Amino acid sequence: MQLPIKKLHPDAKAPAFAHDTDAGMDIYTTTDIELNPGALVSIPTGIAFAIPVGHVGLIWDKSGVAIKRGLKTMGGVVDAGYRGEVFVGMVNTGTETQSFAAGEKVAQILIQKIEQPVITEVADLDETSRGDGGFGSTGK
Repeated sequence: MQLPIKKLHPDAKAPAFAHDTDAGMDIYTTTDIELNPGALVSIPTGIAFAIPVGHVGLIWDKSGVAIKRGLKTMGGVVDAGYRGEVFVGMVNTGTETQSFAAGEKVAQILIQKIEQPVITEVADLDETSRGDGGFGSTGK
């Protein structure tokens, strides 16, 4: 599969796999960013993607960034028809200010195949052993 990208910023870094067996490509910020505790920011990548039809780009945490620094990505669905700059929503869940320098890894993007089901409204759904048991229903 080819994944065309366009650099929208002169300092943008192309997404890259750190290892040949990685599922996600690292994505980088184009600017210095500071996140105070509890802050939610939108981090620019300077990159636009041409994700093939039938696929989606999913933005996920870098485990080291998330675990070691308390930073969590927020959402991150990049649809096949979108051609604008990709931003990474991120929140600082920790108690200390965190920062990124321009060019630093901030998250990863996975390109995955998708299904677009035909929605069918029905009067009843099939029965399962779980039924409508929700949050915490299996932890008793």
